[in-house]
This record gives sequence, structure tokens and C-alpha cells, in this order.
Amino acid sequence: MPAFRTLTALPVYNEANHLVPVLAEVRKYADEILVINDGSTDGTAEVLSRQTDVQIITHDPNQGYGGALRSAFLFAQEQEYDVLVTIDCDGQHEPRLIPELAAAVFPSDVPPVDVVSGSRYLKSFAGDSVPPEERRRINVEITALLNDTLGLNLTDAFCGFKAYRVPALRHFDITELGYAMPLQLWVQAAAAGLRIVEFPVPLVYLEEERSFGGSLDDGRQRRAYYLEVLRRECERAFQPCRK
Repeated sequence: MPAFRTLTALPVYNEANHLVPVLAEVRKYADEILVINDGSTDGTAEVLSRQTDVQIITHDPNQGYGGALRSAFLFAQEQEYDVLVTIDCDGQHEPRLIPELAAAVFPSDVPPVDVVSGSRYLKSFAGDSVPPEERRRINVEITALLNDTLGLNLTDAFCGFKAYRVPALRHFDITELGYAMPLQLWVQAAAAGLRIVEFPVPLVYLEEERSFGGSLDDGRQRRAYYLEVLRRECERAFQPCRK
């Protein structure tokens, strides 16, 4: 296939301490970079003002993780990129994998893939972290429920390191702006019959006590939130839900 244009997008919220080293590493593997500054209050905007070679979208006020990705989706479509790669800015994803993840959208021997989703549990790597027990347990439960409900074959429902075939982004209507956005995405992808593959990525946890915000820091409430979003999105997409 001819060369394809790839946009690498980083949703950012209060990442002033990580932003410079992460961008320096991303630049080694990505020609075009978009940063979505999602209402940061910690000096992130000042750091970004010195980054002359990246495109920037600023949310004021904060919209949430899903809102930042929605802006990346819209931008990639408006600018007619071929592939959108999303990568977090907390140092837990390895930018060296950006070219491989993007290339996996257009394999040589099969039709294009719509969503290439990083998985921290598809393969073990030397030096993998041990995930926080509660977060791993919730991930396993929700991933299994997605597979059972939607007929998917995922091993990691929540990894933010992904590559999308940009024309396929038109199938997504992102209204869930928080951390449950991936559940809405998976339901809509399944309903649209999108082609999905997983891509093994290392398991890295640098901040095990990362906050999800407010009541979602409580695992029971976060689990209930995920289940409610999944129920609602499934019923909306399939009317009634398959399960």
C-alpha cells in the first residue's frame, strides 16, 4: 500500500512533569503529533507553549479522558489522516511501538483493520510490572463481560495505546466523556461490525495510585459505573442488548 499519513495524539491532563520527556521520545517515532490539553491547571499549558512542532487542542474547562479522545477523533477526520494512534502521556506506553501499531492497521495479506488495540495481557515481556490487584481484577471482569456480551475476543479492555483506521472513526459517537469511554467505543465497534485486532504491549505501571477522580477512586463505585455504562450502551446499540 502507498505510504499513509499517521497522527499520534496524546490526551493530557496535568502532565507537566511528564510532558517534555514523553514528547521527546514520541518525536523519534511520529512525524505529526497532536496534544489535547484537557483543562490542565498545573503548568501544562506553559510547557506546551514552548513546543513549536506539535498541534494543540485546548479544552477549557476539563472535559474528561473520553472528551479528549473525541477531540482527537474529530481532528483526525477533519484533517483526513489515514491512521490515528492514541498514546497516554504518563510514561506507561512505549513510543517506539507507534510505527508498528500504525502499520498493523494495513497488514499486507488481509483487509485493513479498523481498531488495533494495545493489550498488556496478550504477551509477557521481560520487566513487566505487576498490576495493582484491584485494577487488574476489574479489568478482567469487564473484559470478560464485553467478550461474552458483544462476541469480542479481547484480553485488555482499557489500554489507551491504540491505532485507528481514520475512516472507521465515523462509526463512533462518543458521549461518555470519562474513563468508561472505552466501553462505549467497544459497543459501537461491535455494533458496526468493525475489524478489531489486539497488539501486545509491555505492562508498565509507574503510578499505581493514579486517581480516577472523586468517587471513582473507590473500586466498587468504579466497577458499578463501568457496568452501568456498558448496560446503557449495549441497550442503545442493540435494542435490546444481546445478553
